Amino acid sequence: MTAPTVLATDRLELGEGIRWTDGRAVLTDILTGRLLSAPGDPAAPHGLITQLPCPLGAVAPVEGRPGHWIAAAGTGVCRIDDAGRPDWIARPEDGAPVPMRMNDGVADPHGRFWAGSMAYEATEDAGSLYRVDRDGSVTRVLRDITVPNGPAFSHDGTLMYLADSARGIVRRYPVDPATGDLGEPERFVTFGTGSPDGMTTDSEGGLWTAVWGTGQAHRYHPDGTLDRTVELPAAQPAGLCLGGPDGRTLLVTSARIGLPRPRPLDGAVFAFRVDVPGAPAAPYRPADATDPDRADSAAADSVAAGGSAAGACASTRDLLP
Repeated sequence: MTAPTVLATDRLELGEGIRWTDGRAVLTDILTGRLLSAPGDPAAPHGLITQLPCPLGAVAPVEGRPGHWIAAAGTGVCRIDDAGRPDWIARPEDGAPVPMRMNDGVADPHGRFWAGSMAYEATEDAGSLYRVDRDGSVTRVLRDITVPNGPAFSHDGTLMYLADSARGIVRRYPVDPATGDLGEPERFVTFGTGSPDGMTTDSEGGLWTAVWGTGQAHRYHPDGTLDRTVELPAAQPAGLCLGGPDGRTLLVTSARIGLPRPRPLDGAVFAFRVDVPGAPAAPYRPADATDPDRADSAAADSVAAGGSAAGACASTRDLLP
């Protein structure tokens, strides 16, 4: 197998949330709050899109609003405009019994945004999965997850894959396309070594996942059998997506955090060529795309899990390294 291409010269502390959108890869360095773009020249560093004063887990583009994002950040969810300014929708994890932050997140093919939360200390069962509907309302749909990663959706949006990384499990849920309601889950893959982290699906229904702690990315057939293992020169692969002009480039982030002696490529972003393509990142689609503030204005009264929309970064700023 050929060696991967390394996409930039700098290294990330906790590189995740990579997405292919508008002809480029964007990604996050979670604990530094940075939203980055992968450079066109591998000999250049990542480009800074914006930086929040709190953890930034993942983003999705907003349909009809170039340069705008919806983000899993701080203790909740915000919109980021094309000047990099956040507008908070909700912070459902503010005031939780233990310090919390948002982690991975993605938009589904029907225009909703989904994001998971976790405790800074990975407290058992402290995390949840939230759904942001097109009207801006926020609902906690799953509880009792320790470290949620993903989710990833089938191309028709009727299946959702969610990793409970601390337990080494990926579960698959049926999704009602009309409502976003989840059906009963099935255990899709159980890991004996390493932890499933970021995930994405391809056009054949295969599931790719980065496997933290192993230096690998795995592809699984729709029946859960292992199809392919990609070896990476980094111990902690964290996020991945399929991109490039033809959708056949597997892009994988990695992390240096927690490693006593990081190797030169720990924290790098890698690119591999694969056979089966994937699609660009799905956008979040506000109910009224011509007036995004109208969709967000419902959030304060509709957050099922509670929490104010103001000051979502302030409560986590002192927890950053």
